[in-house]
Amino acid sequence: MAAVSKLSGMFRALSSRNYRLFFIGQGISLVGTWMQQIALSWLVYRLTDSVFLLGAVTFSSQIPSFILGPFAGVLADKFNRHKVLIVTQALSMVQASTLAVLVLTNTIEIWHVLALSAVLGTINGFDIATRQAFVVELIERREDMSNAIALNSSLFNMARLVGPTIAGLLIAAVGEGICILINAISYIAVIGSLLLLRLKPFERVQQQRKVWQSLKVGFQYAFGFPPIRALIMIVALLSLFGMPFTVLLPVFARDILQGGANTLGYLMGASGFGALSGALFLAQRKSVVGLGKVIIFTMSVFGLALIAFSFSEVLLLSLVLMLFSGFGMIVTMASCNTLLQTLVDDDKRGRVMSLYATAFMGMAPIGSMLAGSVAEQIGVAYTLAGCGLLCALSIVPFAVNLPKLRQMVQPIYERLGIVPEIATGLQSASNLSAPQEKR
Repeated sequence: MAAVSKLSGMFRALSSRNYRLFFIGQGISLVGTWMQQIALSWLVYRLTDSVFLLGAVTFSSQIPSFILGPFAGVLADKFNRHKVLIVTQALSMVQASTLAVLVLTNTIEIWHVLALSAVLGTINGFDIATRQAFVVELIERREDMSNAIALNSSLFNMARLVGPTIAGLLIAAVGEGICILINAISYIAVIGSLLLLRLKPFERVQQQRKVWQSLKVGFQYAFGFPPIRALIMIVALLSLFGMPFTVLLPVFARDILQGGANTLGYLMGASGFGALSGALFLAQRKSVVGLGKVIIFTMSVFGLALIAFSFSEVLLLSLVLMLFSGFGMIVTMASCNTLLQTLVDDDKRGRVMSLYATAFMGMAPIGSMLAGSVAEQIGVAYTLAGCGLLCALSIVPFAVNLPKLRQMVQPIYERLGIVPEIATGLQSASNLSAPQEKR
């Protein structure tokens, strides 16, 4: 009975009909997204043999998020998030369909990949920030919010486990084009789930501020409060120094581990399995109390796993290290997301989550370009080892300041309704903690 109760608690956010529909649609679509990502990486490296161009494609697909992310946050706070998501998913479907046609007809060139990646990056710049803020509207009980965020991460990484594995086998059998075509078709599921949602009528909030002023207020709110600023900085540094490992994986798969597209799929699948384990670990937690220490631990694990992976020439060892890196990365990211969603005021949620998305998606292309350039000079192994070291070192300031950050958020939590554990003395622990609704 205890095991059944624990399992049902792990998936409690799925009791909300709207969230359940969204979860299913997103799950199908995300498998296709990961299939396309693996197919595109392998296609670019097969056509060019260039580590730099691998970085360039990632740069072109993610830099628009860095530029547009903050404006997307203003949009998410001002307009109907439901309709915005339907539009962004439909446009993503058109992008994937165009790419599939070019690959299947053997007319694809590297400039096509760069241009269409930039188009998708522009769409994602609006989609990610809106989706992060929209999830809250799908949950019927406020106390299930952290579970919903953890389940979102679980979903993302289940797809990251399944998608690359399928893609690796399909690429070896029939080529990259079929993987991209499957992704285009998969958007039908998420668009359908969005159309089936039963939402409260949208009420436009009349804002006197102009876009630039709203943007300024959002920046001042996020970066003027040290706990929120610290969490966004962790995500930015992890994205800058850590995410380039996905760009370099085709080189490790083919040139260091002497494998093919299926080897790349296995590496991404192992990382996805580790990330899925991390997301489920977060989903079974009943409280966000203690996530501060968790972030310090998992960021360190991620950095050390990358360092060890960079020097591995044995596939089995590399797979194990990918598992640890996936666990460390997703637990760090999802914990920061959960704490931000808990700390932020509802009327500024879109802008703050757009800064989260900008830190996550916007810093990665810069890191990818730098990693690709450095790898051309000193090799991928030393480049990835340096990335891992920087990840491990970048969490030190947060660890040192954690007790002060906890003290800063405590008065806010007392005003909003404090979790019982804090009232009985757990505030002495050096953790970022979050409020829950009073029962």
